[in-house]
Amino acid sequence: MKRFGAVCLILLTGTFCLADSPQVDFIAHRGASYDAPENTIASFKLAWKQQADGVECDLYLTSDRQIAVCHDKSLKRTAGIDRLVAECTLAELRQLDVGSWKSLAFRGEKIPTLKELLAVVPAGKKIYLEIKCGPEIVPELIRQLNAHGKPVQETPVICFQADVIAAVKKQAPELPAYFLHSPEKITAEKLISQARAIHADGVDLKSGPHLTADYAEKIRAAGLRLDVWTVDDPMEATRVISLGVQGITTNRPAYLREQLTHPE
Repeated sequence: MKRFGAVCLILLTGTFCLADSPQVDFIAHRGASYDAPENTIASFKLAWKQQADGVECDLYLTSDRQIAVCHDKSLKRTAGIDRLVAECTLAELRQLDVGSWKSLAFRGEKIPTLKELLAVVPAGKKIYLEIKCGPEIVPELIRQLNAHGKPVQETPVICFQADVIAAVKKQAPELPAYFLHSPEKITAEKLISQARAIHADGVDLKSGPHLTADYAEKIRAAGLRLDVWTVDDPMEATRVISLGVQGITTNRPAYLREQLTHPE
């Protein structure tokens, strides 16, 4: 976790200064995905070089019940083949090139496994585990996390599906779990009620105008951790930090940190 000194940016309403801002985690979205192909080892390693406090990754269970790191349910966008991740074996996935679509400099990058990702996460750094499938992945996820031994506070699970969060908290109550949602789709009161019903430890919300000071205050007053996604704009980052968010997911961790620390 990092603490910034005075942060000043020019906003539409004038000069906004955020002095002695609270602790905020900068989480690299699918790794340093602005510069490297998302959800690859290259992207995650670059995130550490860009001083990210953690990375966010996306998880699917393969047809042979392995955990693969991939965002889309289809392989078409990043690998060029129209097949579903869940219908492939890990061996089949490992034959694919998921780097060339971004740049030929990343030709040959493979879809990593969760085990491979865990192996390159430095001590003290976080990994946000977004489950893209259903609760069927939870037992294997917990088994792999326990086998690796990384502190649970560094491996929060995030998901849009309430039943997945509920399954995580039932099977591993000590594992942090944050409910993903969009403020424009749900009131703060209803979100808090749902989060409590599934025993979520926090919420991870889409950033934007619907995330107001009042909305954020209600979330924090309910004792829930508040993270936001996906913020690459320094002015928006400054705004949400002023709302008391504890984590910001970004495609550009180095750029965002630099802009907040040394604004022009």
